[in-house]
Amino acid sequence: MPQLIPDAGPRRVIAASNFVYTVGSGLYLTAGVLYFTQAVHLPAAQVGLGLGIAGFVSLALGIAVGHLADTHGARGVYVTTLVIQAAATAAFISADSFWPFVLAVCVATGAKAAGLAARSPLIRHYGGNRPQEFRAYLRAVTNVGISLGALLAGWTVQVGTLTAYQLMVIGNAVFFATSAAILVLLPPVTPGTTADGPRWTALRDRPYLLLTALDGIMAIQFKVLTVALPLWLIEATAAPRWLISGTMLINTGIVIALQVRAGRTVDSPTAGGGAYRRAGVAFLVSCSLISLSAGTPAWAATALLMTAVVVHAVGELWHSAAGFEVSFALAPEHATGQYLGVFGLGAGLAEALGPGLLIALCITWGRPGWYVVGALFALTGLVAPLIVRRAERQRRAVDAAKSRNSVQVVGERAS
Repeated sequence: MPQLIPDAGPRRVIAASNFVYTVGSGLYLTAGVLYFTQAVHLPAAQVGLGLGIAGFVSLALGIAVGHLADTHGARGVYVTTLVIQAAATAAFISADSFWPFVLAVCVATGAKAAGLAARSPLIRHYGGNRPQEFRAYLRAVTNVGISLGALLAGWTVQVGTLTAYQLMVIGNAVFFATSAAILVLLPPVTPGTTADGPRWTALRDRPYLLLTALDGIMAIQFKVLTVALPLWLIEATAAPRWLISGTMLINTGIVIALQVRAGRTVDSPTAGGGAYRRAGVAFLVSCSLISLSAGTPAWAATALLMTAVVVHAVGELWHSAAGFEVSFALAPEHATGQYLGVFGLGAGLAEALGPGLLIALCITWGRPGWYVVGALFALTGLVAPLIVRRAERQRRAVDAAKSRNSVQVVGERAS
């Protein structure tokens, strides 16, 4: 189990803010959709469409706000995104029809994506020599916060009244606002010096864009346990329904206990490429086990699904550690926010397109679809080391060119 309270200082402030924020996120992730369908009575199809629109709207915001954090100070920009997200979440109370719902959820989702990019320079600045490990630590804290938020949301779902759901929404907004208030205790980070050359360098870094696409394909795995597995368990297996919650608890517990340790073993881009490869194999095995659970007795289906979730969780540890490593290590320090904003595009596309893809292949097609999805993950993992090596070569070439230019400028000034 990782240490959940770091030593006093900036890291503790960031961790405390992150914990409070993720308790609010756990509320929304667990019962947010139910609020709009059960309390506001919007049709499920409209809610799905609105969430999809919000996902696509938020894609570009991460890059722009990440660049803003690089050039104008990450703390202030990050706090602003949290305040906007709190206000947009509170506006859910008055979103009683489709278009107000779309507007509110687009602002809230966009602010969330922007905040993740704006937070990246803070993690790099205060994360020491290994900001990747601090990022892994924050992910463990995130899972603790989301679990607590899910427990609070359980009361809302159990009561099921409009008042209960509205209290949940207000609580969600309060958690986000409190997270922003905590960050006021964080010392501001001086913006880095903008490097010479094109303004949007991350969008011209082709190897980094390839890594973004690769990580986006792999990020579809996050929807396996939250979208495909619950539907599969109910429609295709004899496993008990309580196993849906059980699988989530197993996954969350493994991430909380082992994410920091997994991050320590992935300490270079090359190691990150290898972790992607291992993750792809783990996801292939997991998807195969899930497919085999159909048509078996309840005890066998339960055993297969629980084993699959454990294997999937191990793959998730490797995938997350690989993403933390390559996204930070291959991004120039002065443009961390911009680069991490670009890297978030992959996860954003997975968020928008992953559920539909998994439902089409794994649920509509059935057992063969699980093997196709598993093979997609495995193939992506096999390609990863090649793309990582290409990105490393380009980063070394860029750094060498900058070093030569610096020496030349110093020489000219000396003469």
